Amino acid sequence: MTVAEPAIHRAADRLWEADQTLVPCPPIRDLIEEQDVESAYAIQRINIDRQLALGRRISGWKIGITSRAAQQQLGVDMPNCGALFADTEYGHGSTIPFSRTMQPRVEAEIALVLGEDIDQEFPTISDVVRATSFVIASLEVVGCRLKDWDIRIADIVADNSAASLYVLGSTPRSLIGMDMASAAMTMRRNGKLAAASHGSDPLGHPLTSAAWLARTLAGFGAPLRAGDTILTGALGPIVEAHPGDKFEAAIEGLGTVTAVFSK
Repeated sequence: MTVAEPAIHRAADRLWEADQTLVPCPPIRDLIEEQDVESAYAIQRINIDRQLALGRRISGWKIGITSRAAQQQLGVDMPNCGALFADTEYGHGSTIPFSRTMQPRVEAEIALVLGEDIDQEFPTISDVVRATSFVIASLEVVGCRLKDWDIRIADIVADNSAASLYVLGSTPRSLIGMDMASAAMTMRRNGKLAAASHGSDPLGHPLTSAAWLARTLAGFGAPLRAGDTILTGALGPIVEAHPGDKFEAAIEGLGTVTAVFSK
């Protein structure tokens, strides 16, 4: 840790209260430096452990800030990650209770679901390929606990990378023979085009993104496990969500994934 323990715990308490009350809080940059990623991950871990103590189960991990544009905006040259919980997973066509979200925004992603552990000391892309059971289209609902999305890199890391909810599609595919980098994506909100991109957005390739996550978690002593879902990073811009909105993303080779927010 690069700052004193009391500051780290005060920051964790602030984010925890926001999460439990669904009332966004001020940034934590008055407690840690805005580029202090090491302390931010320590804060994240405190609140992940609190969630586990309540009986929740980690179902996977998300990777954030994978595009160059997002990295430039936050003044960083690397992505970040956060934990996903089993009770935040929804299926294709689900209605998402808007009351479960905080300042929600939606992004389309390619998700990998693992069939084997990735517990090598320095995991490679080929390790990720061997461990992946299937690939599936997904929507991630990011929900920032910091008021008005006023974030720098330390804020978003400490906030569990704004992880909130995620939706998996209905057509899992083998990644063998799939050209994920070239796969075109379109996302519509209420029938109107809201975002478009390709699978190369997350660090050039979803497998590159997943390998970065595997190495990062191995460094934390928390390797990826069989059954974990990996959200590999946003394809295109994130889109603000409102009550009653319907989102549908189509990813070439992976079909569609849809979700509706309750009114």
